[in-house]
Amino acid sequence: MNALKGIALQIGATFLFTIMSALVRIVSERVPTGEVVFARSFFALFPLLALLAVRNEISSAVRTAHPFGHIARGTIGVGAMALGFFALARIPLADATAIGFAAPLITVVLAALFLKENVQLYRWSAVLAGLGGVVVMLSPHLGAGFDTLDSALGAGAALAAAFCVAGAMIQVRRLTATETTAAIVFYFQALAAVAGLATAAWGWTLPSLADAGLLVSIGFIGGVGQILLTESYRYAPVSVVAPFAYSAMLWSLLLGFVLFDEMPPPAVLIGAAIVIGAGLFVIWRERRLGLDRAAADSASTPPAGPTA
Repeated sequence: MNALKGIALQIGATFLFTIMSALVRIVSERVPTGEVVFARSFFALFPLLALLAVRNEISSAVRTAHPFGHIARGTIGVGAMALGFFALARIPLADATAIGFAAPLITVVLAALFLKENVQLYRWSAVLAGLGGVVVMLSPHLGAGFDTLDSALGAGAALAAAFCVAGAMIQVRRLTATETTAAIVFYFQALAAVAGLATAAWGWTLPSLADAGLLVSIGFIGGVGQILLTESYRYAPVSVVAPFAYSAMLWSLLLGFVLFDEMPPPAVLIGAAIVIGAGLFVIWRERRLGLDRAAADSASTPPAGPTA
C-alpha cells in the first residue's frame, strides 16, 4: 500500500476527466452527442489495450461468465455518458460537475433497494441532506430567472446522468463477484463504442481537422484517466482516495473560468458544498463501519494454538 501514490493517481484521474469534460463542451457545439460518445469510447480502448498487453491481461479482459451483465452495465453507462455530454453542451462546466456529485448519494439509495444493503440512519441523513443540496444547485436553472429552456434541459440531463452513474455502479458491484476489473472496463468501452457508432444512422457530421483532433483527445484522455483511477485503488483503500475525487470541483471552476469565462451562481456553489459534505460523511461512515467489522471479526477469531 502507498496512500500518497493512490491519492496522486486519483487527483490525476480527476484532473484528466475534467479536461475531457471541457473538451466535450467545446466540441459539442458542432458534433452530435452520439458521435462524441463513440469517440470517447473507441479511442479510450487504445491506452486500455496497451496497458492490458503490457500486463499480459488481454485474455482476462475478454473472458466473461456473464455477458448479459456487461450489456446491462454498458446500457446504463452509455445512458450516463450521453446524458452527461448533453448537459455539458447546455450548462456551465462547474454546474454539470457539481450536479454529478449526487451520484454516490444516489448509489446508497439504490444499494439499499436492489442489493439489500443495510443503510443506517446516519447515512440516510447524509443522503437526504445531499439531495437537498442538489435541489439548491438546480434552482438557478429551474427558477423564474433561467435564460433559456436549454439551461433547464441541461440541468435535468446532468441529474439524470447522476442516476445512471449510480445504477451503473450497482451493476458493477454485481459483476465484481465473478468478473475481473479488466473485463468490466473493456466490455463497457467496447459496448459504448458500438452504441455510439449506431447513432450514425441518425446523422453524423464530418468533423474539421481541429474537431477530429479534439474527438481523439477526448477518448485518449478519458482512457488514461480511467487507467489512473483504477490504479489508484491498487495503492490505497477506496475510503482514502475517494474523497479526492471532489477535487473535480476545483478543476471545473478553474477550467470553466479560463476557457469559457464561466462562474457558477452562489446557489450552485452552496449546493455543491452541501453535496460534497454529505458525500464525505458517507465515505467516512463507510470507513468507520469497515473498521468496526474488521475489529469484530478479529475479536471473534480464536488465537492460534501452539505448533509442534
